[in-house]
Amino acid sequence: MSMAAASENTKKALKPVRTILVSQPQPERSPFARLEKKYDLQIDWRPFIEVKGLTEKEFRKERVRPDEFSAIIFTSKLAIEHFFRLCKAMRIEMSQETKYYCMTEAIANYLQKFIVYRKRKVFFGQRTIQDLAPTLKKHRSKEKFLLPTGNLGSEFVSAYLDENKFDWTPTLMYRTVSADLSDLEDVFYDVLIFYSPLGIDSLYENFPTFEQKETRLAVAGRKTTKACEDHGLVVNIAPEPPKVPSMEMALDNYLKESNA
Repeated sequence: MSMAAASENTKKALKPVRTILVSQPQPERSPFARLEKKYDLQIDWRPFIEVKGLTEKEFRKERVRPDEFSAIIFTSKLAIEHFFRLCKAMRIEMSQETKYYCMTEAIANYLQKFIVYRKRKVFFGQRTIQDLAPTLKKHRSKEKFLLPTGNLGSEFVSAYLDENKFDWTPTLMYRTVSADLSDLEDVFYDVLIFYSPLGIDSLYENFPTFEQKETRLAVAGRKTTKACEDHGLVVNIAPEPPKVPSMEMALDNYLKESNA
């Protein structure tokens, strides 16, 4: 059967689960390792989306030179990687006086792989752009800001910079796209696990005629659930905080019945 086979309805008697596909890269430590042993499952990991950086030629069409900006705002490690990759390709060396604003401390620490880390030039928040607001506003009149982004943008950061009238420029450096899943055309899984609406988009981009049928769907997040509903899919398994806070717990609860 094709991967495009899936679950008819939870109203029917639950069928045993033997195989699961998680639509993400495999982590070092699987959150489902306990369940894999407990229920004798085959759990495979496969990212449904991937990030592709712009080539030097593509980036030049943006008509942006990073070294013409005195401050860079990084919202992710990916933004850092592609920023310095393109700088290297274009033989651009950033000034030691450049200021870097990072959304979190983890992102700021990652910056050390690419620059000589100077705390007076690197600022970071806890989670959101609002955490950086005092520092950003302090330098607003003196700096020209660059925001490296992907094709999905940085909505909240962009809105903040606009609302507060910063001198800033967004620049596309990478894209999030659907991965090629053509090798799964004739593979069947009892359960598919999704954490992002982009995973659902990738599913239909790869398999436009996908029908749910007997495969159950495990889904995390309201946006991902909405993406399923928009395609007429039935969500069979889902975390329900605070009683069922994780996908691992939601899946365990389902397996207790299906594999009894």
